[in-house]
Amino acid sequence: MAQPVRISPFTLLVVMIGGAIGVSARAALTVPITGWTHPLVVPAVTLGCNVVGSFLLGVVAGRLGDAAPRRRAFLGTGVLGGFTTYSAFAVQSIQVATAAPVVGLALVALSLAGGVVAAALGLVIGGRARPHTADGAAS
Repeated sequence: MAQPVRISPFTLLVVMIGGAIGVSARAALTVPITGWTHPLVVPAVTLGCNVVGSFLLGVVAGRLGDAAPRRRAFLGTGVLGGFTTYSAFAVQSIQVATAAPVVGLALVALSLAGGVVAAALGLVIGGRARPHTADGAAS
């Protein structure tokens, strides 16, 4: 049976700090435009945050692999986990779909497909950026 993984208090602190940075960055993009713009602007910004965040997470995961677990926790789980948001995507998708079903479905499709494609591209780019050893293997 697999043993539970224990997280160190320092790693948890690193994730919390990263999360605060990521959430703050997303809020800086969405909060100033909430309530006074077209109803699709905030969902579009959320879509952008999620796709960009998926790409960057792919780069981080591809670049770091299993190396530098605290840096990966800070950047991946913390910063990018805070920057991207499934909950806002879910709520905004329902709100948009209630008012305009076709637009809501398009938002969902773009979010899911865009996020997956962006993550895959990030993994490829991150993997290519990984330093190689003298024998050509990724380190």
